[in-house]
Amino acid sequence: MTTGDSRPQWPTDKVNALRLGQRLVIEVTASGPGRRAFIDIRPIAAAADSDARQQGWTRSDRDRTFKLEHWDYDADQIAGFDYDVGAVLVQATTVTGEAQLTAALEAWNLQPEQFLHPWQTDDPK
Repeated sequence: MTTGDSRPQWPTDKVNALRLGQRLVIEVTASGPGRRAFIDIRPIAAAADSDARQQGWTRSDRDRTFKLEHWDYDADQIAGFDYDVGAVLVQATTVTGEAQLTAALEAWNLQPEQFLHPWQTDDPK
């Protein structure tokens, strides 16, 4: 993501993942012992994404809508099927476009380069 100001820049692989509708995750400090917390950025699929998928391709979109969610989990449940037992939604917001996403991350004191692909984390989703 490029901006005309001093906002942090997204690593190319991460911005491309978001534009293609792929989720990114970061592990953050949990609320206490025995807890683990993650923030994820989930691009919201649009009808055009379904149409592209049916045609065998993935649509890139700079103006996607993104859902940011901060979840705090019971660490003992993370690896299991019932990872959401005892989970607490700490905060969530929905933004449209890359500029609003970057602004939301700044408000949450996060940097784009901190985010990883889900398979690089222990995020249970």
